[in-house]
Amino acid sequence: MSRLVQTSENMQALGVCLSHALRSRDVVLLTGVMGNGKSELARGIARGLGIKGSVPSPSFTILNQYEEGRMPLYHFDWYRIDSPEELYESGLDEYIGHDGLTLIEWHEKAPELIPIDCLEIQITQLPSEARSVTLHSHGEFRKINLDELCPDQE
Repeated sequence: MSRLVQTSENMQALGVCLSHALRSRDVVLLTGVMGNGKSELARGIARGLGIKGSVPSPSFTILNQYEEGRMPLYHFDWYRIDSPEELYESGLDEYIGHDGLTLIEWHEKAPELIPIDCLEIQITQLPSEARSVTLHSHGEFRKINLDELCPDQE
């Protein structure tokens, strides 16, 4: 199932709505090319969890951690890592699937760290400048139906 998203504000609103279906220990992969809205969706999810402050992309820090919402949020961006060993050596691998919600951008850089049971959110740029957002449940991860969860979101 796909959802068309027109603006950054719509992407954040979709993230807020989606946050209501996410649970502690969930791992969510944000997939798409640079500039497709992965960080905007992450900001919306953070807002939906009750995180009030700035939610920047963790491109240079690899991990931004938030404790103030209804559950901890671990927002990873692996764009700048050279190898999965960097994550192991720094101990960052221990946050994945830990108590709280894990969001990972550029998960393709360290596929061996991704649990079998996860949710992948594919964001694809369309010729119309809209984006298509598709959810893929992997392993035993529960199915999330955006039409049921967010019926009025466009």
